[in-house]
Amino acid sequence: MEMQQLGCMSGMMLRDVEEHCPALEQLKKEHIPLTKQMEDFYELTQSIEGDEAVATRESLQQLYQQVKVFVSQLEPHSEREEGILFPMLAAHIGQNMGPIAVMEYEHDQAKTYLRKFLSETEELGLKVELNDIRTLANYAAQAYLILSEHFMKEENVLFPLAEQFLSPEEKQELEMRIKS
Repeated sequence: MEMQQLGCMSGMMLRDVEEHCPALEQLKKEHIPLTKQMEDFYELTQSIEGDEAVATRESLQQLYQQVKVFVSQLEPHSEREEGILFPMLAAHIGQNMGPIAVMEYEHDQAKTYLRKFLSETEELGLKVELNDIRTLANYAAQAYLILSEHFMKEENVLFPLAEQFLSPEEKQELEMRIKS
């Protein structure tokens, strides 16, 4: 099968695709509750970073709980993309450059910030400095910034690419695999 390398501009021209196959539509719909969860924890990060009265151990624990729930919801979604969609699409457009490489890089970046936030928050001792709380909150904020832009790229570039390049049989296989 011939692989076609796509540059950024060719992907940007695919926005006209209005409807997606059921599997892509499912992945897109999964962004809605994930985005809501991210917005909620991002709002708290901004309060922690901007107001000393809010930058408390209690607020950090609240943020920790929000991020932990978010990560538990994000992981299965991310696995469906990385383990199923990306390889299927990469067979058509390549994996080492272009949209798939960008998506994987952004997944890795966001996961790194989320892991760092969770692990460093878990390791905090009893005495917590204001700067520590703000640094930790910033890790969660960075994950939000990466993922909110990332979701937009998936919806406006990656999913339309998949709609264009995947055959009807591949779309059926994608649907079957992401639902199992």
